[in-house]
Amino acid sequence: MRHPHTRTTRRRVIGALAAGLLCAAGLAAPAVAAPAQDPVSPTLADGQALTPPMGFNNWNSTHCRAEFNESMVEGIADLFVAKGLKAAGYQYVNLDDCWALPSRDADGKLVPDPVRFPHGIKAVADYVHAKGLKLGIYTSAGTKTCNTAGFPGGLGHEYSDAQQFADWGVDYLKYDNCNNQGVDAKLRYTTMRDALKATGRPIVFSICEWGQYKPWEWASDVGHLWRTTGDISDNWGSMLSILKQNLPLAPYAGPGHWNDPDMLEVGNGGMTDTEYRSHFSMWSIMAAPLLIGSDLRKATDATFDILDNKEVIAVDQDPLGRQGTVVSSEGGRWVVAKEMEDGSRTVALFNESGSAQRIATTATAVGLPAARAYALRDLWRHRSYNTAGTISATVPAHGTVLVRVAADRRALKNPPAVELGLDGALLVEAAKRTPLTTTVTDLGRTSADHVSVTLTGPAGWTVRAVSPTTARAVPTGRSLRTKWAVTAPAGTPTGSYDLTLRASYRSPTGARADSTLPFTASVVVAPASGTSYLGDLPWLSTTNGYGPVERNTSNGESAAGDGHPITLGGVVYAKGLGVHAASDVEYYTGKACEKVTADVGVDDEKGAKGTVAFEIWADGTKVASTGVLTNAMPAQPVTADVTGAQVVRLVVTDGGDGIDSDHADWADAQLTC
Repeated sequence: MRHPHTRTTRRRVIGALAAGLLCAAGLAAPAVAAPAQDPVSPTLADGQALTPPMGFNNWNSTHCRAEFNESMVEGIADLFVAKGLKAAGYQYVNLDDCWALPSRDADGKLVPDPVRFPHGIKAVADYVHAKGLKLGIYTSAGTKTCNTAGFPGGLGHEYSDAQQFADWGVDYLKYDNCNNQGVDAKLRYTTMRDALKATGRPIVFSICEWGQYKPWEWASDVGHLWRTTGDISDNWGSMLSILKQNLPLAPYAGPGHWNDPDMLEVGNGGMTDTEYRSHFSMWSIMAAPLLIGSDLRKATDATFDILDNKEVIAVDQDPLGRQGTVVSSEGGRWVVAKEMEDGSRTVALFNESGSAQRIATTATAVGLPAARAYALRDLWRHRSYNTAGTISATVPAHGTVLVRVAADRRALKNPPAVELGLDGALLVEAAKRTPLTTTVTDLGRTSADHVSVTLTGPAGWTVRAVSPTTARAVPTGRSLRTKWAVTAPAGTPTGSYDLTLRASYRSPTGARADSTLPFTASVVVAPASGTSYLGDLPWLSTTNGYGPVERNTSNGESAAGDGHPITLGGVVYAKGLGVHAASDVEYYTGKACEKVTADVGVDDEKGAKGTVAFEIWADGTKVASTGVLTNAMPAQPVTADVTGAQVVRLVVTDGGDGIDSDHADWADAQLTC
């Protein structure tokens, strides 16, 4: 849940987790230290949550607004059935905060809000149960819940509240962490576990203490799932930060005891469909609970297509219960692999960066046995191929290719997998011819025959092949390379534009196959000579931890334009960039610039909070960095030589302790060309 007065506290979670946890049986993981203890096994042994819970929670879409009510909840249950989500495995319809009145009754019992729930919670539970679904509810392991209205929490009322929930027919309890009065977390959550057990009703217990006291180390016999992080927000930076915190905890997850990186934001509008597919893919490969956080009454077909992808859901719900582990991670290119009950591996090729990148691994690296050929199933395209062992793709910015791979003697009945590739980022100056080279590479054990490739761009653009676009055959490991000339019309505004590379081919048996690579070209303007303020220049792309990057103001955190004058150590700056870790701002410098300068630090608007580190990159090389800075430190001058760089990146990391209050300023930032 997101609560204005607790947001920054709740983001201060587990911080930088030990890289030593990145390991898994049977996978070729990076050379890191082993975890301090063996993976835990649950002792609840009650047969619940043997796969990660799937369902809905209203908070991310409605918060405490009046639209959260009985009608909405019952409408969600109706949609679960009508849209096939129930058939796909979604089961729980969960209420979050604000369902109760602010005060208990004379007997100390919780009272449902009669305006929101005029027929009471039991009536809603009965309605949901009649649909073959289950109902969840929310309270906090404190004197009050997290909302500022001060709804009653469960601390000191555990047995009474648990019995009320059971009497109402509740099947799932989310137990938050606000207003906990400093009582030991394990004690608070264990008491509610015992209270739920005493009711005799099976109730899935979701521990929501934000990962503050590492529940993965102690809660396997307390709850069925535990939050590992602070709250998620509907933006790329938040999702990415939480993903990175949850990935190392794979040894602690399994049937009946799951790491919970918070609810899904898919469909809420703050990310692109590509980013939402990555969100859903990575939560599934991490065996995370899949709790829909968008209002399904308003959801688009694209949202339902993501949430209802049964092949991806099957990865999350695999009975073996393994959480995917990191095989490799470098330069924003992630390979994460998950062992499946049938011996196959699901592999995510995840591109954290803002431009398309090739990401590659092998069947051996992800833990598969040696074989002549492997069957490779693309879980988003729903198509099967054969591969000789290479698992690779050019992955769009912020995208994920999710495949399931197995040694299979019948794999050769499928056409060969091909990889579509690009040589370099496509930066286009209007009316200027830009060269581009594409590749079609055969990854299969069999050849790709009668290969043909096309490249299409926006209306009005000229896209012309200047080398062959066809090949009679492309053998295993070989490529068809095609050179193109791409020209945007004069006057094309700066920004990103979509292009699509398509290849069609046949297998040796004559089966038709095709592959598609969508990517973006950036129309750029050569920088002017002299010195310019970066806050006044167009950027290529931005990512930001919370809210948008702000020009010439601080970050502010949420909506565009909510920042304040950039202030570092009491000094106010008229120019600069206000960001929030983790942040990345890219500028096109066209090999024509020499220097970037700025004063950097944590903005005064966060008081004593916040730790960040600043970096400047020239193309793929880090050319300046500050080390960790805190709000107590004065502004630090930074200068970077960017001579000859085509792209300059301004990066802010979280300083190694999570992104709580990490409002960072590039004050007086200037580019000299």
